[in-house]
Amino acid sequence: MIVRTTLYTVKGGDTIQVNQTAANLTRYNISVDIILTNEKILYEQYDLIHFFNISRPADILYHIRKSQKPFVISPIFIDYSEYDQFYRKGIAGIIFRFLSADGIEYLKTMSRWILGKDTLMSIEYAWKGQRRSIIEILKKATLLLPNSHSEYHRLFQRYHYKQEYAVIPNGIDEGLFYFSPVVVKDPLMILCVARIEGIKNQYNLIRALNNTKYTLVIIGDAAPNQKHYYRSCRELAADNIRFIDHLPQEDLVSYYQKASVHVLPSWFETTGLSSLEAAAMGCNIVITDRGDTKEYFGSEATYCDPLSPENIYIAVEKAAELPFNDSLQKKIFTHYTWDQATIQTIEAYKRINNIWD
Repeated sequence: MIVRTTLYTVKGGDTIQVNQTAANLTRYNISVDIILTNEKILYEQYDLIHFFNISRPADILYHIRKSQKPFVISPIFIDYSEYDQFYRKGIAGIIFRFLSADGIEYLKTMSRWILGKDTLMSIEYAWKGQRRSIIEILKKATLLLPNSHSEYHRLFQRYHYKQEYAVIPNGIDEGLFYFSPVVVKDPLMILCVARIEGIKNQYNLIRALNNTKYTLVIIGDAAPNQKHYYRSCRELAADNIRFIDHLPQEDLVSYYQKASVHVLPSWFETTGLSSLEAAAMGCNIVITDRGDTKEYFGSEATYCDPLSPENIYIAVEKAAELPFNDSLQKKIFTHYTWDQATIQTIEAYKRINNIWD
């Protein structure tokens, strides 16, 4: 599994997805190594390469050239463009208004490299650009492993290239996130577990719940390149808003257990991994109406418009007043666990000729 260089220094949902998938594949006697994209790889040791994050194509181009191995991709295809073009502040926000979604991602990649914040693995990316690089990768991939049908269709709509795919859902650790009915929920405790950055939209969430009857607990570290956004959130927050730094998953359990509502009002979500975990722990869910969330949560979540603090507040209040419906919880334990995801990953691998029979 070849992953971004910052997978462990800037942790996100993909960190959990990669680690859980690898650990569970090992349980099924499949040997897996997780390797950062800038590390040396002895490709001949492997039957298959599994990439993550197609939005970072420079990380992928280098290795498909060098390895000449069959490869699959978990795209984790997030569309940052609405936030970047219309709501990002500062000079970057002004520049991004004049660029396409792919142009924005290209500029971000080149900027990280020039500023020494990341490695540019493939120099050809510099002249090919984001769009052409992704299309080349899609054409050469053996199989795509999106987290939903919705994610695949968005990829097709953007790049107009059909490729074989198998949906591999995101999941929860069912041994860890197991609700105890003995613990009484706090009806006024609202939880948001996510890295603190513009795309996750904590600023508008704080605007929505500032000086209300609710206690909002925000758990997550500031994104490294969005310290100003984090400071803005802290400066805006009233006394009923609490901030807690990133916690390992086992330490999140008690917060999920206590909160009545988990809210993720992002500008975009492929899944909303923390929302799956919270729902498994008995929370009612408020989640963005942008992205692929409806394929996971259907009618069993309350949706909000990330643009509107008023709409976010109304959604939170509605969710807080609803009795807990365990149908979503049961759905998660049936379909959205890492064990289920791993079984489906193995079935996808088996579709690749000359790998496993």
